[in-house]
Amino acid sequence: MIDHQLRTTKDRLAGPAARVITYRIGAGRLTLLSFCAGVGGGVAAGFGLRWQAVVLWLLGRVLDGLDGAVAREGGRQSDLGGYLDMMADTISYAAVPIGIATAQANIGTWSWCAVLLATFYANTMSWTFLAAIAEKRGVGAGATGERTTIHMPAGLVEGAETIVLFVLMLSFPDQATWWFAAMAGLVGITVIQRIVWAIRNLR
Repeated sequence: MIDHQLRTTKDRLAGPAARVITYRIGAGRLTLLSFCAGVGGGVAAGFGLRWQAVVLWLLGRVLDGLDGAVAREGGRQSDLGGYLDMMADTISYAAVPIGIATAQANIGTWSWCAVLLATFYANTMSWTFLAAIAEKRGVGAGATGERTTIHMPAGLVEGAETIVLFVLMLSFPDQATWWFAAMAGLVGITVIQRIVWAIRNLR
């Protein structure tokens, strides 16, 4: 919902760090580290290590925010980098709820975890296909001046909201069933938003 507004601020804050990191680590390694931290957060959650899970999750998101800035700073932004970054994010987003559900180990939590992951799947399809259509019609990221690899259609739940909701889930895993249900509902609304937009604007 607020990712577009935050992106400029994020790039400005990440700029100084990106200039230092560009020649020391590189964007690809940052993406790998972000992936390891994100999945590590899910694994920590699975073992009931809630605060370690929160730290790893947030570390992964910070690194994820840096890799694109580092790639742009070094003049090495690429479609492959954007693709690998998106794959790393998608797997990390699945690992955290699965880890939380593993620690809770009851059918109710697992059921809502499955519902949440199903809404993630539908949400991913809802925006990636719209992004593909935008590129096809020449109104994608390149045409609009966006700094991301592809156009990111706006929605109620985007990256910033996901970070906050996952921190709450990891911090209070005993209420995981309620967090999963609430987030599934919000993501479901996001999917409906994009479907309605598509019906009104695509022919």
